Amino acid sequence: MFRSSLFYLAACLTAAAPSARADEAWNAHVQATYVWQAKPAFAAAYTGPASLAPWRETGYSFSATAAFGVRPWAGAELYFDPEVVQGKAMSGLHGLGGMTNGEEQKTSGTSPTFYRARLFLRQTWNLGGELQPVASDMNQLAGSVASRRVVLTAGNLAVSDIFDANSQAHDARSQFLDWALVAHGAWDFAADARGYTWGAALEYYDGDWAVRAGRFLLPRESNGLPLDPRIFRHHGDQVELEHHHAWLGQPGTVRMLAFRDRARMGSFRDALAAAAPGEAPDVATVRRERGKTGFGLSLDQVLNDRVAMFARASRNDGQSETYAFAEIERSLSVGATVQVRAGDTLGVALVRNGLSQAHRDYLAAGGVGAFIGDGRLDYHPEQIAEAYYKIGLGAYAALSLDWQHIANPAYNGARGPVDVYGVRLHAQH
Repeated sequence: MFRSSLFYLAACLTAAAPSARADEAWNAHVQATYVWQAKPAFAAAYTGPASLAPWRETGYSFSATAAFGVRPWAGAELYFDPEVVQGKAMSGLHGLGGMTNGEEQKTSGTSPTFYRARLFLRQTWNLGGELQPVASDMNQLAGSVASRRVVLTAGNLAVSDIFDANSQAHDARSQFLDWALVAHGAWDFAADARGYTWGAALEYYDGDWAVRAGRFLLPRESNGLPLDPRIFRHHGDQVELEHHHAWLGQPGTVRMLAFRDRARMGSFRDALAAAAPGEAPDVATVRRERGKTGFGLSLDQVLNDRVAMFARASRNDGQSETYAFAEIERSLSVGATVQVRAGDTLGVALVRNGLSQAHRDYLAAGGVGAFIGDGRLDYHPEQIAEAYYKIGLGAYAALSLDWQHIANPAYNGARGPVDVYGVRLHAQH
């Protein structure tokens, strides 16, 4: 589901350069990613309507994207990304807070599906300061930007293209695969069932500092594909403050994110109060206009020329159903990446996901959410360890081996632990 960032806007830059780089008039890039995963059977005291199946399973995902960019006038960039996906999720994409494959979509099936992933305009107004080079990449034209600038991005894209761009844990096509590692786990960000939306974001950069804010469309219904066009009534808002720094002579970045969603959502407490004696509560029966708020703190830090680390912490109010991302309301993650040799990377990470008390009570009473619901609940925080080894296959491809160990899947101590083994092949040019 979660669509990894294919660009880090004009902020994903190399070191400052004293002179301007010639502006690229247009470019075209492509990527393809195949992920195969398997899990053995695991112990489970019981299994419910939205549980991870306790028997052996395999699953896969495939995506291919073309990215076309053109510069229609000075300071402007227009991008169009057609995409095709195909896949089969283990357990029908149920039974976990942190799902194991960030490339998996809620609507993907075993037949190829073609659609438009992105169609957006980026306008940059340079206000002064040193010129910084921008390399040619997917959804990024080569050129130069000033260290002090304003950037407006509007159109069809993924919110994570702009926000929460942690350099070490953000892209399921080349980094960690688990949903809780490609973005803030508790950030219920605006997106359709494929991970894309429509909206706009405005950013201001001034040297080491940046601030950005954006509003985007939410789906018409929880975790649905059609988007609600009433952006002044139902919407996902976020604001992020970013600071680049040097620690012991090495670069790092701190980001603070806050978000607020407004939509017709069901409250866990309302569902419990409305359920008849002996009947499982259902948030779908008590939906009304509600807001959901949350925040996240992110750090990425280079330690030396081979090692970098990252950490994230996020939390939302936990009073209403998951609307567009994962069934996670508190999340902590920490990890590191090591450049083992030229082209090869080792990544290791730990995640601890949790739920609010209201959500726990809802699940314990037999409630079912978008992704989890075992019929009962022996609540324990969901704990995930992930490690991957990425092997460079020349300049444009890489093969990754991935392992995830999940204790208390879907926050249930009566089930698991479970191990998930994966192979990923990624090519990009």
